[in-house]
Amino acid sequence: MNEAFESIKQGLQEAIEYAEGKPVRARGHQPQAIDVKAVREQVGMTQTAFAAAFGISLGTLRHWERGDRKPHGPALVLLQVVAREPQAVLRALTRGQRHSALPANTP
Repeated sequence: MNEAFESIKQGLQEAIEYAEGKPVRARGHQPQAIDVKAVREQVGMTQTAFAAAFGISLGTLRHWERGDRKPHGPALVLLQVVAREPQAVLRALTRGQRHSALPANTP
């Protein structure tokens, strides 16, 4: 068998063991929960502006802020990066556009 097959086979075996609750060598990464409203307020944006700037539906943002739902997967990772480096994220998302959605004094 080739190397790719063996790698896939090993990954599947580890996934099955993990699902069965057995200890595995692979490490998973679970991002920490985040206070979405606090992040939005930290960057000084309205719900509408925040949702538009970061590609989140306004309804979803409101559910997250109320606690009805929680962000997960890529959305959770994006929010954690926004919490740490909002200007960097906006620069990446608005490259080629003329203005920033954040006030100049935002961290």
